[in-house]
Amino acid sequence: MSDHNTPAPITIFTAKKVITMNPARPTAEAVAVRGDRIVGAGSLDEMKSWGEVQSAEVTIDEQFKDKVLTPGFIEAHSHVMAGGLWMLPYVGFFDRKGADGALWKGLKSLDEVIDKLRELDASMEDPNELLLAWGLDPIYFEGDRMLAKHLDQVSETRPIFVYHASGHLATVNTALLNKAEITADDPTPGIPLDADGKPDGELQEPAAMRLAGDAFDKLTEVFRTPDSMWNYAKEARNAGATLITDLGTSQLADPEQVQRWRDAADDPEYPCRVMVALSTMMGGLQSPADLAQIGVDLLPSASEKLKFGMVKIVLDGSIQGFTARITWPHYYNAPPGHPGNGLWLLPPEQVASIVEAFHVAGLTVHAHCNGDEAAEVFISAVEEVLEKHPRFDHRHTVQHSQLTTKAQYQRMAALGMCANIFSNHMFYWGDQHRDLTVGPERAEGMDACATALREGVSFSIHCDAPVTPMGHLRTMWCAVNRLTATGKTLGEHEKISAEAALHAVTLGAAWQLKLDHDIGSIEAGKLADFAVLDDDPLTVDPVAIDDIGVWGTVLGGVPFPAESPA
Repeated sequence: MSDHNTPAPITIFTAKKVITMNPARPTAEAVAVRGDRIVGAGSLDEMKSWGEVQSAEVTIDEQFKDKVLTPGFIEAHSHVMAGGLWMLPYVGFFDRKGADGALWKGLKSLDEVIDKLRELDASMEDPNELLLAWGLDPIYFEGDRMLAKHLDQVSETRPIFVYHASGHLATVNTALLNKAEITADDPTPGIPLDADGKPDGELQEPAAMRLAGDAFDKLTEVFRTPDSMWNYAKEARNAGATLITDLGTSQLADPEQVQRWRDAADDPEYPCRVMVALSTMMGGLQSPADLAQIGVDLLPSASEKLKFGMVKIVLDGSIQGFTARITWPHYYNAPPGHPGNGLWLLPPEQVASIVEAFHVAGLTVHAHCNGDEAAEVFISAVEEVLEKHPRFDHRHTVQHSQLTTKAQYQRMAALGMCANIFSNHMFYWGDQHRDLTVGPERAEGMDACATALREGVSFSIHCDAPVTPMGHLRTMWCAVNRLTATGKTLGEHEKISAEAALHAVTLGAAWQLKLDHDIGSIEAGKLADFAVLDDDPLTVDPVAIDDIGVWGTVLGGVPFPAESPA
């Protein structure tokens, strides 16, 4: 933080409009910044009249005079793997842009995926080298699953590991099944069998994916590199985000990984702030109490650009992967051989004791709960823990919160819990949720931002990058319009206003991360973090929110223009 007793230079940024998210002064035309902090926001004359300004060297910066400034977007649920996966071939359905702004074309059928993998196989000199790819989501292919028999068409000898878009599943070929000695006798959950009683090549959830051995290790190694951390921040900057949350994909029990984060985030050129969460899934053999102590020990080493203080637990899987835990009547049209419900990634009877360990340490617990059965277990666990250990302002959060019911939101409000809602599902899987996973009634009530708002639950919305692309203009668009990929409205009565959506990705997210004292709005004393947009998301046609261009960001008073493809 800058020394506010020194008459340091002041920059006054002017703009076509400044949306402050400060209810006392919702809009402005100029923002005065000294060092990394905001002196004030208002008219240009008001900014010039500050005593702080009159006693300092002043620069009027008009580069944003035709732009709209909002508080920097805060992505409260994404993963550093979003930067690392771009080092691997992409085989997803939708077109995507990488951290450098370059476009990767989507593959629209199972045959196109196989053809792409054949091209990659032919380009590899070592016949035994692992072929890794990512982004697959076979639910788009008319319900067909990609199995080992499909990947065997690419190679019967080279091991192949294809990571699904959800991050909860992978498909491997027979060569990899054999190399890793994955058989029908393995007791690990998440190894579906084919008609002959053999593993079909799909590995569901982390425990099963880890059986792939070196293949899974090489995939996760990519996430831990400095390049991954830098690409992650660059992609965020391109989307207008000034703080991103790596929710549980960093091994914070590893001092070397923590040091890599420090080296990256505290570099003046690193274009984003980062909140890095502990995770029970990435903690090795540590108990929850040991992990909680690691989290407490990290708190004093936080900086202006690197934050700690939260932990992620994962209760269930993916709705589109049919591994989320959903209350009866469970799945609408599950694939053949499906057991009827999803997988528990933590034993439900242990959740309260796990939450307790982190709660008493003063950490905020964020729980992955795609299904409403998972949400029920977590909400009940928080209620049990609070009865034993009352704690004001804990902000424990249901992450994804996709099928959370009105009754559950009412309980969350009473308990002081938050929700981080995966609004992007409306577009990316809305049609599939309506027709395959949960059916029309539940699909219309999914990702229920309006219900959370009505019931008084503080919430944010998120992209879960790399599951869907980084970018809060898209998450806002999804929450406001609730349009599927085929253009159908899914849940008219769960739409929210653009104002509510912008609050969710600024102050709502800042509150959830316990950073609202420093970020989330443009007002005196806060960090000078802005998203720089080509138009006003509050006044454009709601269906055009996602079309607004992003110039880049201002982070701590320093402009960071978005990167265009080479």
